[in-house]
Amino acid sequence: MNNPPPTTPAVDDAWWRSAVIYQVYIRSFADGDGDGTGDIAGLRSRLHYLAYLGVDAIWINPWYPSPLADGGYDVSDFREIHSTFGTLDEARKLIAEAHELGLRAILDIVPNHVSDQHAWFQEALAAAPGSPARERFIFREGRGEKGCEPPNDWHAAFGGPTWTRTPDGQWYLHLFAPEQPDLNWDNAEVRAEFESVLRFWFDLGVDGFRVDVAHGMVKDPALPDLGLPEFSVIAHEDNHPHWDRDGVHDIFRSWRAVADSYPDPRVFVAEAHVRPGRLPDYLRPDELHTAFNFDFLKCAWEADKLREVIDRTITDLARVGAPATWVLSNHDEVRHVTRYGRAHTGVTTPMRDQGHPTDLALGTRRARAAALLMLALPGGAYIYQGEELGLYEVEDLPESALQDPPWERSGHTVRGRDGCRVPLPWTGDTPPFGFGTFLSAAPWLPQPDDWKSYTAEANQADRTSMLQLYRSALRLRRTNPNLRGEEFRWLDSPPGTLLFERGTGLLCAVNLSDQPIPLPDAGSPLLASGPLDKAGLLPPDTTVLLHLD
Repeated sequence: MNNPPPTTPAVDDAWWRSAVIYQVYIRSFADGDGDGTGDIAGLRSRLHYLAYLGVDAIWINPWYPSPLADGGYDVSDFREIHSTFGTLDEARKLIAEAHELGLRAILDIVPNHVSDQHAWFQEALAAAPGSPARERFIFREGRGEKGCEPPNDWHAAFGGPTWTRTPDGQWYLHLFAPEQPDLNWDNAEVRAEFESVLRFWFDLGVDGFRVDVAHGMVKDPALPDLGLPEFSVIAHEDNHPHWDRDGVHDIFRSWRAVADSYPDPRVFVAEAHVRPGRLPDYLRPDELHTAFNFDFLKCAWEADKLREVIDRTITDLARVGAPATWVLSNHDEVRHVTRYGRAHTGVTTPMRDQGHPTDLALGTRRARAAALLMLALPGGAYIYQGEELGLYEVEDLPESALQDPPWERSGHTVRGRDGCRVPLPWTGDTPPFGFGTFLSAAPWLPQPDDWKSYTAEANQADRTSMLQLYRSALRLRRTNPNLRGEEFRWLDSPPGTLLFERGTGLLCAVNLSDQPIPLPDAGSPLLASGPLDKAGLLPPDTTVLLHLD
């Protein structure tokens, strides 16, 4: 097959240091063939929307063949496209079309585990204990009488033990669902396979990868007990047996060498849930380029806490020359419009912070202020699809519609992450709000009726909408030289507020208190997240960018 070489955006070796990247949860973005599930055709039809929004790149959640036991994070083939989403040829066209619009394309790679339907795991199940096929995974004998007990006491992310027994009596490790067996990264064949996968997609023009569970790929071969009552997403002590082990860094050095072998920059962003001070280890000059800032996402809407997270992020990453990134929502967490409308505005326990009373008007006002704050900070930023429309968490999905693994694994006590994955509303007054074709199946998750006020069409028609705020802020990032660099310094401000300068003469003021505060002297407002007080005061839960006269 002779394919033309993929086009690429204009080469800028440092584009990733300040890029704004839009996360596409492909099942829920846009449905191009009318089957009720988002796909490549739908994404291609909306690329102009993303280009006009003003983002620099798109990150696409897994689109590989998968039984979808965990929304595509159970991959059965890393070199193909799930038939529901399209074809490899359509993927090539998408990448080329994105590049023509100046958008880079970042994919998800899932190196900690594969699907239990992956050819390797099927081969392992058919092979004998101790065989090379089983060495690609983590198989162990059980404990207790006749090996009937799991090899250790680890807990899985979605509930239950991390071990499942095979018919021949051995057990295999899965930090997540049983359908997601963990790979053995001490195995040379595993390492070579993933380097080959990286090259496969880089050769097709992909600009980078988001690395799923980057902190969990290497395990202590002894597999010691943890002595904990439940799963924890991070290590709370040194030498944890499966989180944040030193061995991951050798893997990422080899991956960086693959990326650097291409003439134009190919980049990585890590999903690494680690303790404060540990993230820079992943971002050394010969390892990954950037990492998600979960401390910022999980931070409460409080000035002192936000300032501490921003300070620590910039200071820590400066030690290794890496840029900060900022993110407010993603496909694993309650949408921030909902979180910010609660009494407790931070994230405490993944997938469990839901069902609490929410003031959506308050949450929306704070979300607007947070978005402008995020886009004024130095470094890169991530926008989760729909946050630019002001979407909230859908917390009343019918139980019959819930598909996320925690729902079943928890005995129907944890509803999971479906509420932030509801398909986007594009046009019209009734579901499916233009998500699919004119004659299409119902979306794979139902949309609330009142999303008619949140469609892209409705946002477009309102000059004060969330979408218009995001477009204005992204336009300002591109055109104002003070926002393009990494210069940043705090200025004194009243309690409950944040005030900092970018470059020379651009100020960002955020009022997180419950009282209006005076605007800085000699500043002309450039953009505000909400109406400013006519008396020259900054209202509560409002952010403003000012140019110093």
